[in-house]
Amino acid sequence: MMIIMRKEKAITRPSAKEASHERIVDAAARAIRRTGYDGTGVADIMKEAGLTHGAFYAHFASRDAMLAEAADRAGAESNAAAASIVAAVPPGQALQALVQAYLSEQHLKNIETGCPNSALGSEMPRQSPEVRLAATRRIKEMVDLVARQCPDWGQPSAHERALVTIATMVGTLMLARAVDDPVLSNAWCAATMKSLAGASAKTSD
Repeated sequence: MMIIMRKEKAITRPSAKEASHERIVDAAARAIRRTGYDGTGVADIMKEAGLTHGAFYAHFASRDAMLAEAADRAGAESNAAAASIVAAVPPGQALQALVQAYLSEQHLKNIETGCPNSALGSEMPRQSPEVRLAATRRIKEMVDLVARQCPDWGQPSAHERALVTIATMVGTLMLARAVDDPVLSNAWCAATMKSLAGASAKTSD
């Protein structure tokens, strides 16, 4: 019995290398949202993770491989946060709750821990195929999550509405962060919330 228990611990406990890998990916996932793909350097990430620059290639074949994992992690974190919002409200209120949270002042100001699509959308066309593939997979998950909150889920119209809703939210947040006028920034978010809420009410009728 004691031998079995020891084996189970060995299986569930991450190795030192796995733990280090997680720290690197976590640091990179924050960094790409904070400073962009081009502003994310290997040396800075390794330092933030508490590791030497020379240890990098024990974990990744290339910088792009690290960025791809970072994109995947950032997207997964964002989708998990959205799923938790959905789970916390009645089904009929889920879509509105998602929009409000996405366009909230808290999300607006916390780019480092927020949605990577609004933080990095303009940079994506210039990234490597592996980075774009990782990001695209998480974006598709986001589309599916939003579509599932639509009253007509399962119909093509729900998928189309999810596409428009996400594009509107992401575009709004990008512009709201781009301007240096807080009044305009807040007005953009408020106008989009009002518009999407109106569209939601029409669909529910």
